[in-house]
Amino acid sequence: MNRVRVLRGVVGAAGFVAAVEAVGMSGLIDERFLPRMSTILVSAAGLIVDPDFLADATATVTAWALGLLLTVAVAVPAGLALGALPAVERAVRPLIEFLRPIPSVAIIPLAILLFSDNLHLRLAVILYASSWPVLMNAIYGVKDVDPLAKETLRSFGFGPVSVLLRVSLPSAAPFIATGVRVASGIAIILAVSAELLAGGAEGIGIFITEAASAGRIDLMLAATLWAGLFGVLSNAVLVAAERRLFRWHRVRSGSPR
Repeated sequence: MNRVRVLRGVVGAAGFVAAVEAVGMSGLIDERFLPRMSTILVSAAGLIVDPDFLADATATVTAWALGLLLTVAVAVPAGLALGALPAVERAVRPLIEFLRPIPSVAIIPLAILLFSDNLHLRLAVILYASSWPVLMNAIYGVKDVDPLAKETLRSFGFGPVSVLLRVSLPSAAPFIATGVRVASGIAIILAVSAELLAGGAEGIGIFITEAASAGRIDLMLAATLWAGLFGVLSNAVLVAAERRLFRWHRVRSGSPR
């Protein structure tokens, strides 16, 4: 089943590439504004050995990884606590629902004023934007825990913290993993967006800005392509890890492989 899905995805991507290449060859679009897909792919291949791009990509991936780790460290405990304390969750729910819909990119100008260090700026916007899916999934995951399992553990004399760690956390882990996977994609988007808007010395967003300033649309789109491919790769890795670690949850819920 997984091989069929991968094959369908490859066929779909190849069809898209062929369609864009055909449009470029037809002359409907000026290549100065939108190069052919073949030109973009050649430029993307060349970036693999470009030390400047590799340094920029490393900076973006570092910000992504640190931001995602920070998100997990903050959002998971907060979500578990709110899920285990309904009264507190009801009290802060209005604040959450007020802050959550605010576009993440809209806070970048505020972050520019608050943080002088570019890495700290990127981490701040990543933390803000990526925390919501992890936080909400952790809350709902704790609420989904079987009450009988918690009562059984309490009957043996275990306290609230032990019940949370021994029952609630393992049961909520698949929900949290899904939230982390969603947050991973958001984190790469915000890392590049912050580089594009806030500037700095390094990052894929900086490389894209410099390529656009130099009129190298092919390099700009090639770097964008690599950012998208990284998002696809990170999502695939997290999906594989999720399936391997929480196979029991997929069997219990009846989800397909």
